[in-house]
Amino acid sequence: MLLGSPDAASAELYAETVTLGDPTYAGALTGVALKLPVYYIADPLVRDQIPPAVYEEHVSLMELALPIADIIERVRAVRERAGLP
Repeated sequence: MLLGSPDAASAELYAETVTLGDPTYAGALTGVALKLPVYYIADPLVRDQIPPAVYEEHVSLMELALPIADIIERVRAVRERAGLP
């Protein structure tokens, strides 16, 4: 799953929802661990697979305004907790 969330907290919540199950216990995925590997769009593992011109046009401006490193780290931590690559 590929995320483009604007902040670390929402990215972490979405990542947890699709890997470990809805942590808020309010949605349909409560207790349902889909174990989907989740990555952030600006993560180098993803970025390096996108044609540079496409990334520049659609994503690069986001890197200037958002806490990219924090978002990537939190999404990575969720993957690790779920035992995903």
